[in-house]
Amino acid sequence: MASGERIGGAPLTDAGSSASGDRRWAVLALLGVAQLMVVLDATIVNIALPSAQRSLGFSTDSRQWVVTAYALAFGSLLLLGGKLGDLFGRKWTFIAGLIGFATASAIGGLAQSFAMLVAARALQGAFGALLAPSALSLLTVTFAGSPDRAKAFGIFGAIAGGGASVGLVLGGVLTQTLSWRWCLYVNVLIALPTVLVALRLLQNHPPERRARIDAPGVLLACGGLFALVYGFSNAETHSWTAPLTIVSLAASAVLLVAFVLVERSRADPLLPLHIVRDRARGGAYLSILLAGAGLFAVFLFLTYYMQENLGFSPIKTGLSFLPLTAALVVTSTTVQTKLLYRTGAKPLVAVGMALGLIAMLLLTRLSPGASYAGHVLPALLITGLGAGCIFAPAFSTATLGIEGSEAGVASAMVNTSQQVGGSVGTALLSTIFASATASYDSSHAGTPGIGDVAAIHGYTVAFAWAAGIFALGLLLALLVLPSKRGSTSSVPEQAVGQRTTSASAPAAPAPAAAAPVATAILVTGPCCHFGVTMHADSPRSRA
Repeated sequence: MASGERIGGAPLTDAGSSASGDRRWAVLALLGVAQLMVVLDATIVNIALPSAQRSLGFSTDSRQWVVTAYALAFGSLLLLGGKLGDLFGRKWTFIAGLIGFATASAIGGLAQSFAMLVAARALQGAFGALLAPSALSLLTVTFAGSPDRAKAFGIFGAIAGGGASVGLVLGGVLTQTLSWRWCLYVNVLIALPTVLVALRLLQNHPPERRARIDAPGVLLACGGLFALVYGFSNAETHSWTAPLTIVSLAASAVLLVAFVLVERSRADPLLPLHIVRDRARGGAYLSILLAGAGLFAVFLFLTYYMQENLGFSPIKTGLSFLPLTAALVVTSTTVQTKLLYRTGAKPLVAVGMALGLIAMLLLTRLSPGASYAGHVLPALLITGLGAGCIFAPAFSTATLGIEGSEAGVASAMVNTSQQVGGSVGTALLSTIFASATASYDSSHAGTPGIGDVAAIHGYTVAFAWAAGIFALGLLLALLVLPSKRGSTSSVPEQAVGQRTTSASAPAAPAPAAAAPVATAILVTGPCCHFGVTMHADSPRSRA
């Protein structure tokens, strides 16, 4: 999730006047724990999914809904979640998000049916969309004006970065030693103590004047995104010509077009359209969406391939993804601090898309006799390098060159693009996988061991389509993204964090100096979080 320093109701104040040094670090620890929970959940479920499928007996055609339900709810409700924090104060939306997330996790752990598990995952996503922007704005307000800001964001980034890796391994450990259900119960163990500390530590600062919620915009956007992903998912379990598939996709088009028309005429739009009309930002959002669509499939399909075809245990599967995470962290750090200022986003995103294309083509070579070291590992490393080249510059471009008062909306749009891309990509590629597997199985009926061979064939076809997604991303990066931009939207002079989330504390008036001010923005990618600094021409306050 992303947001800006100038979010929320009360104006910002020097951190020294809003919270003591010890209190600030305590808030950082609190928010770090909450962020760890969210990052863990994002990766831990993928490892547990094969065991959950065997336990609840749902079909391979339906399994993507466990991932899609969470991503759709999270991505479609991020803008609303941030707005609610602005209206009612971040402390209470943060606590509500924690309690709701824990409750949804407990329901998922107790699930006795596929429908119950999917409903719990959707509820997790909804409360995650409330928790993430609240936590982010709490962190930025707590350390506003503090000399420890960069250090705090660095610590927070390390927590988020390590959390993604820990989730992969912890998911394997819990699944293998206890049950896949503990991959959900663990959120309850983290959230409940965090709520108790938050009640005592955080202070609430609701705005003096509450802005209005763009109710028509919220309904149209959420309805349109839901119909879009549901249409793709229904196409997998039924067919592309099924009446429900056609109706859902047509409804999504109508609702999203209506959303754009409504936003054009609203005085208080949920999403000001000039944010996405900008060529650089629009290109960045498209790049994030397409990269998310391709990358989510990697995690989903390779988890199954390594456990079911290579015979890896859940723990070994989790460890097998660590090279991708390490490559992504190193690449994104280098790109953001060493290259982005010199080249701009366009060549870096293009290189990242090309690397993603190469990695997907390598994965089309998977076979029953393939090995992890010779076939999977090279593709994972290249995928990590490509993702690092895409997300750091795309995130920076998507959130720079805007007014401080709109930083939160622009940043939320980053996460919305990534989550919706992942949802649509997972549903679409799962559809392609199921179709290819069934076709291969029927054409080789009676062949011994045809099940595993057909599944691998389905994976390779899906990866070929994922290569096409990255090829489209490469083309759009070259055609849409402008060359190195001017100072108002160029890459920030100082990165404030690599993997990050949020925090909160009291606020006070911002200085009235006319000198340029820096607004910290943090955004979340599929495996990591980035922090960048946006430089505005002059301080701006929000009512």
